Amino acid sequence: MRSHVAVGCALALCATAGLGDAWPYPDDTPSPGSVSLGLAGSVPADVTRYLMAHGASDVRVSPDGRHAGFLWSISGSPQLWRVALDGGAPEQLTFGDAIRDFHWAPNSKAFLIARDIDGNEREGYTLLDIDGRKERIVLPPSNAFRWFGGFSADGQRIIYSSTERNGTDYDIYVTAIASRESRRILEGSFGYFPAALHPDEATLLLSETRGEDANNLHSLDIATGNLTPLFRPTVAAAFEQSVWRRNGSGFYVISDVDREHKSILFVDEKTAKPETIVAARWSIDELALCDNDRVLLYVVNENGYSRLGAYDVTVGKALAVPDLPAGVYDIDCARQAPAAVVRVVGPSVSGDIYAWDFSASDARHVFAGSLAGLDPNLHFVEPEVRTFAARDGVQLQGLLYLPRGAAPPDGFPLLVEVHGGPTGQRQPSFRPVEQYLVNTGVAVFAVNVRGSTGFGKTYTRLDNQERRLDSVRDLVDTVAFLSNDPRIDTARAAVMGGSYGGYMVNAVLGTYPGVFRAGVSFVGVSDWVRALNEASPALKASDRLEYGDIREARWQTFYAKNSPINTVDAINVPMLFSHGVNDPRDPVTESDRMVRRLRENGLDVVYLRFADEGHSVRKVRNKVALYQAVAGFLDKALQLDRSDE
Repeated sequence: MRSHVAVGCALALCATAGLGDAWPYPDDTPSPGSVSLGLAGSVPADVTRYLMAHGASDVRVSPDGRHAGFLWSISGSPQLWRVALDGGAPEQLTFGDAIRDFHWAPNSKAFLIARDIDGNEREGYTLLDIDGRKERIVLPPSNAFRWFGGFSADGQRIIYSSTERNGTDYDIYVTAIASRESRRILEGSFGYFPAALHPDEATLLLSETRGEDANNLHSLDIATGNLTPLFRPTVAAAFEQSVWRRNGSGFYVISDVDREHKSILFVDEKTAKPETIVAARWSIDELALCDNDRVLLYVVNENGYSRLGAYDVTVGKALAVPDLPAGVYDIDCARQAPAAVVRVVGPSVSGDIYAWDFSASDARHVFAGSLAGLDPNLHFVEPEVRTFAARDGVQLQGLLYLPRGAAPPDGFPLLVEVHGGPTGQRQPSFRPVEQYLVNTGVAVFAVNVRGSTGFGKTYTRLDNQERRLDSVRDLVDTVAFLSNDPRIDTARAAVMGGSYGGYMVNAVLGTYPGVFRAGVSFVGVSDWVRALNEASPALKASDRLEYGDIREARWQTFYAKNSPINTVDAINVPMLFSHGVNDPRDPVTESDRMVRRLRENGLDVVYLRFADEGHSVRKVRNKVALYQAVAGFLDKALQLDRSDE
């Protein structure tokens, strides 16, 4: 549901009433058993083998440019690993409970580690030495949500936002690591999040939530608590990944203020006027300031694929960049050394790390993710990028993954896969479940309906408020478009999505019965009136623009009519639901009520209700249980022929 990490509101405080209530169907609680991978080299390979393929995520360079830290789930849950950028084997540093996030200390000798409890997103912080042998508590987990904002230059203090005061509003705090004493420096309302600490540590850039895809930017005087607005444009805009020059003369930021696509701007500290430094035909997704402020490293999102760029600030021209595998990139670099890393994921790349010294023409491949014995030339396919018009002329886009070989006479059965957000985008990243389904003979179309990111500011806002259902209708138009492809059998079509994509599944099956033969819904909203009323003020700040102010009678009427729970009786196909009991964004009751009604109507429903997960399934054993069930469900619903296997 409604995640907008770029502007600091990924953590939503939703109502938890009913999470502890007894669920009357004990068989819905999975009991993961032993894992069997099947034989290596077999086609199709078992879904479990695809789920065992893991790569690096959240890659960050140490300030001295010698190491990269990253998260890797190869041991069963996300853990922190470290690898030297000049080569060598990676080393696992954490064990046990899953890691949500980490950050290098300024001295490159320690990490700040963030953990929650079974996916409840209420994280606590510890400080871990670089060798992983000494750890101490900085802030224990509590009932509050927290958002880490950075270290002081000497590494003795951290800045973060937290809902500790009243459970809803995000305030800004400074905590001394040694004494663990905290001081609130701003009492916030709705959502305020640290963006970048000034080098003199007297002021702090603050991001204020404003819509799913936008935020305002302020300057906070840390000593006095005074807040000075910097950017509050009439037309809401994004201001992301702010980073100060080391001399404090100004900061770089990614923004689409007064423009359609995101560019890199430099904002002078004295005048606060933005100057365009790098612009492209497509939006810029990522920014890093490297090598003592000499190099701006960035990533352009070109129709879903990433393009790496580098700009030498001192001479004002672009730098040649190394060739990298096609896919989606994440970047980071050392502020004090000519060292950068690029994480690459792609259709057959699970998460590799490349290190680039700016003086070299090539990048060093320092870490390769595991494919669990799968052959990239046999078990994975590259997508076709398809663009087409919806019935009202709006251009939609998606990625079509087709099984290898000739299509059967009637075509391949179809799975339409819907991303979350709604401000998200399906890109050609590593999608093991979808690749498994393709490997079994299913065509998968990962669609970017209106409201998706990556195609400009106007496009992202085409599903706002009363236009919400236009994006649901886009799923119907997607099937109509694909029906013209003789390789695809749209009479055997299913739809699958998670988070906001789960809502889309719930909505399209009840609003447009007869289009899809089955649905798979993960952690999706069923009742928008409840969801919007009970969201945190941080989300309410965006919801008023994205969905409409639920305090107004017209929006209560609109969502009472158009929420999936009110069209559930029109659903007439088999469904599979999955939800974590600890989900703090969409309470498990959102799926519970859908399952109850559908079962009361006599419909075939599979439900996996995980007692130890939250808004996502992070534990490998639970992923195996979930996607084995999904695979079996779709086999049956789409009538896949397994007679030759």
